[in-house]
Amino acid sequence: MTIYALSTGANKSGIAIIRISGHNTKNVVAKIASVKNPKPRISTLCELRDPDDNKIIDKGLMIWFPGPNSFTGEDLAEFHVHGSKAVVNALLFTLSKFENCRLAEPGEFTKLAYENDKINLLDVEALSDLISAETEIQRQQALKILNGDAATKYTNIRNKLLKILSNIEAKIDFPDEDLPEDILKNIKLETQEIIKLIQDILNDGRIGEKIRDGFKISILGPTNAGKSSLINYLSKREVAIVSDVEGTTRDLIEVNLNLDGYPVIITDTAGLRNTSDEIESKGVELALQSGKNADLKIILLDVKNPYFSTFLDDINDENSILVLNKSDLIDGVINLENLKLKKYILVSLKEKLNLDNLINEIKKRLKDKFLINDNVLISRERHRLNLEKCIYHLNVFLENNSISEFDKAAEDLRIATRYLGKVVGDVDVEEVLGKIFSDFCIGK
Repeated sequence: MTIYALSTGANKSGIAIIRISGHNTKNVVAKIASVKNPKPRISTLCELRDPDDNKIIDKGLMIWFPGPNSFTGEDLAEFHVHGSKAVVNALLFTLSKFENCRLAEPGEFTKLAYENDKINLLDVEALSDLISAETEIQRQQALKILNGDAATKYTNIRNKLLKILSNIEAKIDFPDEDLPEDILKNIKLETQEIIKLIQDILNDGRIGEKIRDGFKISILGPTNAGKSSLINYLSKREVAIVSDVEGTTRDLIEVNLNLDGYPVIITDTAGLRNTSDEIESKGVELALQSGKNADLKIILLDVKNPYFSTFLDDINDENSILVLNKSDLIDGVINLENLKLKKYILVSLKEKLNLDNLINEIKKRLKDKFLINDNVLISRERHRLNLEKCIYHLNVFLENNSISEFDKAAEDLRIATRYLGKVVGDVDVEEVLGKIFSDFCIGK
């Protein structure tokens, strides 16, 4: 089967790129572009015609990538044409008329590359993340994984496991032969070393997932403190209703932002207070849960009435920024000694006073949280779960390893090796592949 798709955006543009891949690609190129023996990886200016009536569709470039030295591992060609909808639709319709030639499914070009061993599963996910990247730090992380360093480290650890497994299986295959004492002694030491290597990868503060999914910031505080005004200010648009009526916000309102290059999910929450209203009470419960799950909490208080002891003691911690709003309504010196507040930021959302200090503090916290280092190798929950299961079976192996129960020991090592292999691409569950490739756009 030969597949084709528009690989650039669907909107009007100066240039559109249409890809085609499969065993019939060369025949399609010969009939549409009248190029029978295209030169590999060289742009060829040509007229693209409908072979049924020989009418010209457009004049553009054709680039030929013969398999297996192509992205998909198959014969692949690209048509670079003018980006109007009329030109694109005409060329796609012409391609559809070829036998055994169909529109590609989302991510199918990349899936072919994976199936033909051109890239591993980490590359697939990094490529998806790179296409979806909206901030600089997301781009950097996707490229870091795409460069292959992560896959190399996982593969090296897996090779260490395979070496241990081969020694165990040698004893199973040749029970009458005694393994050298130093090998038996080193099996346990090497296993402990591998557990430490994987544990070091897991002890990353989940920074990779936070970079990919967004850093969670929750705005908490009593009713009418200005929480909705703050999220509207940070979002630079009206995303929440601002009203003097207490309890207006009852559900969670989430906004995805690019804050100075950092991916952020900011959540506006219901005002925290004791209430007999069932719906508002549920909103308060959701607000507290949002604060519990947040990476950073902005606790917003009304400077005229900052005595918020009911909830403040529970939610104010090292991951909080305490903000006192409505400073424009206060004359003279503010006496907050009774609050025992060691550090806070005084602002006025109405008059836009001192908000730069708040934003700078948020950026500082983000910078501290988002420090990237070479040890950050996990960008998805799938990676973490497989590594945790690998460690579990390695620990079972160590606990039950009397060196006499070789069959059982070998099975624990085999399972651990399989889980480690799944991170890079030794995947036998079709649902996992389906989920990954469904995130791609058609044409990639």
